[in-house]
Formats: sequence, structure tokens, C-alpha cells
Amino acid sequence: MPLDTLLAALSWAAVAVLAVAGALTASRKQLDPVGFILVACVTAFGGGSLRDLLLGKPVFWLETPGTVALASALALLVFFTAHRLERRFTPLLWADAVGLALFAVLGAEAAHHKGASPWACILLGMVTATFGRALRDVLCQELPLILRREIYATAAALGAGIFIGLTELGLPRGTALLAGAAACFSLRATAILRGWSLPTYNARPGRNYPDRPRN
Repeated sequence: MPLDTLLAALSWAAVAVLAVAGALTASRKQLDPVGFILVACVTAFGGGSLRDLLLGKPVFWLETPGTVALASALALLVFFTAHRLERRFTPLLWADAVGLALFAVLGAEAAHHKGASPWACILLGMVTATFGRALRDVLCQELPLILRREIYATAAALGAGIFIGLTELGLPRGTALLAGAAACFSLRATAILRGWSLPTYNARPGRNYPDRPRN
């Protein structure tokens, strides 16, 4: 498959799954159809928009308005069908995981194509994969997933890093994209299934300083 075709397919797939994830969040918050569309679009386009602005390139969804129509249509579909799901949090987690994996490598690839350094490519891969979900959680008055005890941004960094590493080694970009996305999804999926999380800071009692001697 030509690289341009693969990138386009991955981009549309990422928009679709993240729009569904955003709409599922809107259903848990019992929003109206406009709210569903807004949250779905913010989730699907937030990270990629910030990435494109930082890279100084046209925002991707303005050049492909069909992706906005897709996200809006999926949001409305979820609005009319979400009640059929007994538990909406589980499909939300898995849709997020797929979108995370796809956008992590797409963000890194876009930065690499613009000639960014490897560390910048990995960072922009993380931004692309996580910023939309952070905006969604803020809009829906939830603690952003990236700030919870979740292996989330770490998985995005792994996927972006593997893509960049394999690309620097001379492997075909298509192969590197799929390998990076698979690594990101595998880590995130394992964390979901096994309850993995990063260690958190534990508060410690303050030190008791003796009274300073008086002169």
C-alpha cells in the first residue's frame, strides 16, 4: 500500500474512533446532540490541530472537511444508540486506546516529514495523541485521563518512539507506522486489562525542626 494511502486511511480511522470516544463521554454526561458533536470533534481534532499549528502547517481537518462530517455523523449515531450499551465506559476505554495508538504515530510522522528532530517528533506524537482527550475531559468536567494514574501518555511516547527509531534505522515508513501503533496499543491494552499504572507521589510528614537557639 502506498504511504500516502496508508496515512490517509489511518487518519480517517483515528478520527472515527476518537469521535466515537468523545460521543460516548457526552452520553455519560447526558448532553444534547450539539454537545455530542462538539465533544466528538474536540476529541478527534484537538491534538492534531495543536500539532499542525506548532509545525506551521495547515490544520488537517480544514483541508479534509469530510472528516468533520464523519465525526459529526458518528456523534449523532452514538446519540441515538448509546442507550443500548449497558456499560459505556468500557467501549470508551478501548476506542480511546485505538485512537491513542493511531494518532501517536501520525503525529510523529507529520513532525518527521517536516524535518523535526527525533525528540520533537516523539513529543508531537504525544501531543497529537493526548491533547484532544484532555480538552474533552476538561469540557466534560472530568480529571483529564493524562493526569490520572494511567499508562496513557507513556504508551503514546512508546509508539511514537518506536516509529521514529525504526524510521531512523531505514525501515519503510509504512512498516514503522504499523509497528509503532501496535506497540502503543499493546501497552495501553495491557495496562487496561491488568490495571497497570505509574507510581504516584505519596505525601510524607514534614520535618520537625528543633527550635533555633536564641542568642
